[in-house]
Amino acid sequence: MNTISTEAVQGRPAAGLGAGTSPMGTERSRLLGNLGSWGLLSLGGIIMLVPFLWMVLMSFKSLDEVYTFPPQILPNQFLFSNYAEVWDQVPVARFFSNSATVAISATLGVLLTSSLGGYSFARIDYPGRNTIFLLYLSTMMIPFAVIMIPLFVQMRMLGWINSLYALIVPGLFSAWGTFLMRQFMMGIPKELEEAAEIDGCGHFRIYSTIIMPLCKPVLATLAIFTFMGFWNDFLWPLIVISSRDLKTLPLGLAGFQQKVALNTPWHLVMALAVVSVLPILLIFIIGQKYYVRGIVTSGLKGAA
Repeated sequence: MNTISTEAVQGRPAAGLGAGTSPMGTERSRLLGNLGSWGLLSLGGIIMLVPFLWMVLMSFKSLDEVYTFPPQILPNQFLFSNYAEVWDQVPVARFFSNSATVAISATLGVLLTSSLGGYSFARIDYPGRNTIFLLYLSTMMIPFAVIMIPLFVQMRMLGWINSLYALIVPGLFSAWGTFLMRQFMMGIPKELEEAAEIDGCGHFRIYSTIIMPLCKPVLATLAIFTFMGFWNDFLWPLIVISSRDLKTLPLGLAGFQQKVALNTPWHLVMALAVVSVLPILLIFIIGQKYYVRGIVTSGLKGAA
């Protein structure tokens, strides 16, 4: 009897594990799943990097190598002189300065207005708050093509056509940025605000000393996307800017590409494109830590 009981106990599967499963099999399945995910993500990353790497490599080629067929990946000799040549042919410093002025000014303005709007919609109770927020949010559904002509007429009435004001001021208010700030601020505990009110702090003091320091991740995210949007904007500057001295890098790049109708100097065009991409990479590298932290924090809030 004792022998039979022992064998029966020994043959019974462990509690919590199904028939035919084992910790080793579960660990192996998890490892295979992680490897598959990493493989797919790595493949996607390589596919997205190919155009950028091709642009960089082409910027170091000679014109003959650019038009060689079949195309060769690496240049026979890396020609750093292409960057000096495009700098001589195009006022890169002027275009770069205009783009930087527009992108930095607009980004700072969007951070200020969106954070103030987000604080108002998230932390202050007043009649019609949610209705106003929904109406403001509904402006995101209006295509830019619909408001393009009225906006141009308004800029002409203000005398801002062919000026940087026309590129900066219309974009200082962002419904998407306000929505992003509001959603993040709603996750901040009310107890911090109540403690500050007991100490006699007003809304602007709470906003500047308590809320804003906690919003670094979402501010970095908003700053990255806003800067990228204004830096790469092409259509609106094309409409309102006609002077060469006020053109931004996307306009300068397009104008340089169209300068030679036949036998386009793609090696120089790619060199100018690399120069235009560098600030975006720098901004992303600087804000990457806060950007990732914002994604992690949002995920934790959603899980809670």
